[in-house]
Amino acid sequence: MVHKNKVIQSVNGPDGFVCVDVFRRPDGSFGFDEFRRDPEDNRGWYSIGHHGSLIFANEVEARAKAKETINWFAEL
Repeated sequence: MVHKNKVIQSVNGPDGFVCVDVFRRPDGSFGFDEFRRDPEDNRGWYSIGHHGSLIFANEVEARAKAKETINWFAEL
């Protein structure tokens, strides 16, 4: 699967097994999602937040909503 979104910021959680990506879509809109990876599973990162379809006008709005939505991200 080819990802067309450009990740602007990727922040790992304190345990290293979760992360938040803030990204820009080809249409110029922005979004974010929360991902997880399990060390015993070689499939890599997978979405656990399912926020990737939310649309924001800019990076600041996307990041603010991510901090409002994801507790550990707000604490960084």
